[in-house]
Order: sequence, then C-alpha cells, then structure tokens
Amino acid sequence: MEYRLTDWLPTTRKELELRGWDYVDVILFSGDAYVDHPSFGAAVIGRTIEAHGWRVAIVPQPSWHGDFRDFKRLGRPRLFFGIAPGAMDSMVNKYTAARRLRSEDAYSPDGRHDMRPEYPTIVYTQILKQLYPDVPVVLGGIEASLRRLTHYDYWQERVRPSILCDSGADLLIYGMGELPISELCQRLEDGILHHRPDSYCTVADFKATLRRHPVRQTVMLCTKDEVPQGIGPNDIVLHSHEQALADKRKYAENFRHIETESNRMEAHRLLQAVGTNMLVVFPPYPPLTTEQVDASFDLPYTRMPHPKYRGKRIPAYEMIRHSVCLHRGCFGGCAFCTISAHQGKFIMSRSKESILREVRQVAQMPDFKGYLSDLGGPSANMYGMRGNDLSLCRQCARPSCIHPAICKNLNTDHRPLLAVYHAVDSLPGIKKSFVGSGVRYDLILHRSGNEAIDHGKQKYAEELICHHVSGRLKVAPEHTSDTVLKLMRKPSFKLFHQFKKLFDDINRRHGLNQQIIPYFISSHPGCHDEDMAALATETKALDFKLEQVQDFTPTPMTVSTETWYSGLHPYTLEPIYSAKTPDEKQRQRMFFFWYQSQERPKLIAALRKLQRTDLIEKLFGPQDTPRRSQRYEQKTSAKHESYRNLSRKQKPRQSKRRRPRGDQ
Repeated sequence: MEYRLTDWLPTTRKELELRGWDYVDVILFSGDAYVDHPSFGAAVIGRTIEAHGWRVAIVPQPSWHGDFRDFKRLGRPRLFFGIAPGAMDSMVNKYTAARRLRSEDAYSPDGRHDMRPEYPTIVYTQILKQLYPDVPVVLGGIEASLRRLTHYDYWQERVRPSILCDSGADLLIYGMGELPISELCQRLEDGILHHRPDSYCTVADFKATLRRHPVRQTVMLCTKDEVPQGIGPNDIVLHSHEQALADKRKYAENFRHIETESNRMEAHRLLQAVGTNMLVVFPPYPPLTTEQVDASFDLPYTRMPHPKYRGKRIPAYEMIRHSVCLHRGCFGGCAFCTISAHQGKFIMSRSKESILREVRQVAQMPDFKGYLSDLGGPSANMYGMRGNDLSLCRQCARPSCIHPAICKNLNTDHRPLLAVYHAVDSLPGIKKSFVGSGVRYDLILHRSGNEAIDHGKQKYAEELICHHVSGRLKVAPEHTSDTVLKLMRKPSFKLFHQFKKLFDDINRRHGLNQQIIPYFISSHPGCHDEDMAALATETKALDFKLEQVQDFTPTPMTVSTETWYSGLHPYTLEPIYSAKTPDEKQRQRMFFFWYQSQERPKLIAALRKLQRTDLIEKLFGPQDTPRRSQRYEQKTSAKHESYRNLSRKQKPRQSKRRRPRGDQ
C-alpha cells in the first residue's frame, strides 16, 4: 500500500501546510522516534486526539541543546503541550542494572544513544516552561506514570517527589491515556475555548477548569486549600513526601495503598502532602470495554516509521513490525513488574474481528513473508479472561488474581484464544503465526473443575507447542527457590517441572525438536547466594545452560523496588535482605554461568565459603573438584597429626641444604 506524507501526523511546519493548518490544538513531544503504530504510545495518543476532531502534531526526539529550535518549531498550541517520554522508561532503556550504558537505544534511529536526554519528561518540560511559561504542559507515558508519587530512583540513589514537582508540569496522566486525554481536551474546549480557533488556553484557565471539573486517572499538584471537593472521608491520605524521605517504614507503608488503589475496579482518591502543596491522585477509569479497545487499535495507523527515517533501522520497530497485540493488562501481579502499575490487572481484550483487520493490514506489508512474529500481549495466554462474577471483582483488593493461588472467580478458559489462532491461520497469506510473548504455564496447568475448560487448556498446550512455537518457547519461572518465588509472586518451581514434562512429551509424540527457554532473575529481594547456588544445580539437572537471565533492576512503583530500597516488605513490614553492592550482585549473577570455565574457580570458592561443597560435585562432577577436596583434607590432616605425635628421635632427619653464596 502506498502512503503519502499526510498519512502520518504532522511533525514539521511544512507538513502542517500540506494539511492546510494554521494552528494546532495539541503538540506532543516524544522521546522516541515517531513510529505510527499501536505499540508506540505517542502514536496512540496522537491518533486518539485526532479521532476526536482536534488537530495534533508530534515533535519526535527534539534536540535539547543550543537554541531549542525544535521546541519552537510549531509555535504554541491552543490547548496544551503533551510530553510522551517513550514506550520504555528512559533510564531502563539507557542503562543496565549495573548502571552501564546499553549497546543501543531501541527506540531511536539506528539505535543511537544521543537522541534523548536522561529523564526527558523533566528536561522537555523545563525547556517548554522557559519558552512558553503560560502554556499548560501535560505529562504522560510510563516514565511519568511510575513516578506519580514519592518514589525511589535507583539511578540517582535517592527518594524523589512526584515528577510533577521536579518538572514543573501542570498535570500528569497515568496509565493508558486514551480516555483521560480525550476528556481533558473536551473539558478545556467546552469550559474555555468554545471551539474558537483564535482562543488559547492559559495555565490559569487550565488549572481553574480542572479544579472545577477534575479528570479521572490524572494527578494534580495544588495548595491544600485548592483540593477539589476538599479532603473527604473516603480519601486515603498517604504519609507526606518529607515523612517518607525521613522514615523508610512510612515509605514502605505508602506503597501498599498505592498498589492496591491502582488495581481496584472502584478505587479511592489518594492524597500526599509535598511541602506546603498537596498531590491529588484521582481514581483510574474502569477497564476499557472490548469496543473501546477495538477503537484504539482500529485508528488509521500506517504501522510504519515516519518517512524521515527512510533507510534507518529502529530496533524496537523491527522487533514488532509483523506482530499483533491481542489484549492489554496483566493479572499476574509479579512483584518486580510495572505492567499492572501502568496498564492495570484487568484484561482488556480486542474482538476477533479487530484482530483479523490488523492481521490483514500486516499481510499487505511489502516485506511480509507470511509469518507473524507474535500473537500475544503482556502475557500471551490471558486473552479474554476475567472474573465470572464482576460484583466480586469490584470488591477485590488483591494485586494478583493468580497469587498466592488462582482465584476461584477467574475464568481461565483458553478456548477463545484458540479460536483467534484458528481464525488468523485461516487468512490468505498467513503461513504461520508464532507466539513470541511469554506464556503463563500456571494458567495452562490449572484445573478449574470445569471439564470443558480444562480440556480446552490441554488442547491449547498441544496447539501452542505444535503450531505456534518457532523452535523456542519463552516462559518465566524467574527462580527455583519457593521462598524467593513467594516474594516475586510467582508459582512454585514444581509447576515448571510439570510444564517441561508436558512440553517434552508433546514434542516427543509429534517428532519435534524444540526448546523451552526459561527466564531467571538474580539479586531479587530475599534472594541469597545459597538460593542462586541451588538454582544453578537444579537448572543443570534439567540440562539447561541459561541464556535469558537478568540482574534485578529496581524501577519505580513495584513491590520489589520498595522492598529493595526500604529493606521492609510493604505488606508485612518484615525485614528482607537484598543484594545491593556490586560485589554481592556479581556473586549471585555468576551462578547463572556455572558452565563457563572462567567462572568455575570463583564458584568453587564461593560454595566452599557457603559450606556447600556437596554442590561442587553436582555442578562440576568429582573429576573437576579441587585437589583439596574434603576427603583429601581429612586424610592430610590425620597424617599431619600423627607426624606431630612422633618423638623427636622417631621423626626422619631432614637434610640441610647449603644456602647459596651471593656470587654463585
């Protein structure tokens, strides 16, 4: 299909003129390259605003040096500036867990590192406030969403207030932003501008309108006297930023409320004092309906990078260009994961018809060879799942629907997902569709007691492994220790053993030679060196040489990060050990690579220090144990003792060697 330049949202003054525009309602500044695709947040928000009748433009990766010409390129908008820092947290995107620079920036052309600053939300906002002090600035995206309240910043190694305070912005939208951004634009238009192209929204107008008519799923900073409707009995007042800064226990106590209200179907308003001001976090919208999710995915995306990137490679786009997302949200509630903090725990699924429309669009791409790289989502096999009785879900405050046990009210039927697979594979031009997203094997193995649903899970496992695995199936057990897994909110490793047996049995029956690829994490709160040693021996016994591993990275707004920083579990306030120093983290990480010869001496020394010499033989075999094994030491020690007991006359005489002279 041939596209014209005007098929993308405008990025320059020339592109505005091609559309015949002499003004713009909203200008978005993006930390990512502009890819017009439903997996890129700036494109989703831009297309959403456009679909409601407003004029929107995008300035991707503006230069923050020099005269700030990129920030002045399109002038001022009628409504506000929007900051979309990127589809991935800027610091996670830029640095590893060891704070080393990553090999490339996946969301920049040719993977360049110099296309965005650290914390673009703060940098972009401060520049805009310097150039246009009277124009409102609205924050969005994952970077702002995870920093909406007091949070620990791993890269700066300190507790920071809400990013609203650091940036100077006027409003923050958290989570997936289609509904709040649409309502915000409508409130400003109706309350201030009255659809007059020559009228502009000021900061004073903006704040006055939102105090009268607050928008759900937003965060505002105001004086304590300006809190909309005052502080009511249903509001949850958190410990102030200053209290959280001074007392790690209060910091940890805050997070339990933050996570709980993020995942409620009917949440309470949160308030937190910061100095003389008050942060007000308005409850999120209810989960999107199928029609609303379809509407977002069915917007007129080109699914291509902007023509300005012709001839350049955008790594993140290359990864997903031939993939299709089936749903949003994840009810796993993994302690280290930010998905539920941003997308929520409730699954919001697309209709089969909407999915097929996008697959047909992918099939028309000139470089498509018939293979879909992924039919998935945050977790590949949660499509269509929800509570059987939604009245129970409205009362639920659990952050996870499947930990510590799978909720009896959760419908875990895999048959709707199988129907999607069958419909996609029957389309002309589709040779094969793969599942590249991670699969929750605990859902597949769970027995609900409903014979039809349980039979559907067995059928799903068979079809997944036989027809939708490209030789390697990704799963994420994360660890082998039940103690660590409990802190991670992950199921027992015994379930992984069951799933691997199922995987191997199906491969054997069908004559397939496929691999299962498990993901593991080191240095997670609660994990000790002994746990990593046990992980190494247990995965070796399963014949794994681990590849997909990572060191725990503390990111804002997760249970694991709050535990790591405070030393206390936010729900129990019990002390939890965490490996923090580079030496402690490296000691744990090296157990992943027991099969590398350069790691062997260090591992043997570590196991001896742990007094776990029994694991040395399990990892390296008896022929590779050091000469001073336990038996050798005992034998040598006994020999020395008997020698010491001999009398002086009984001891053999030792010849004395002459000391050489200096001239010899």
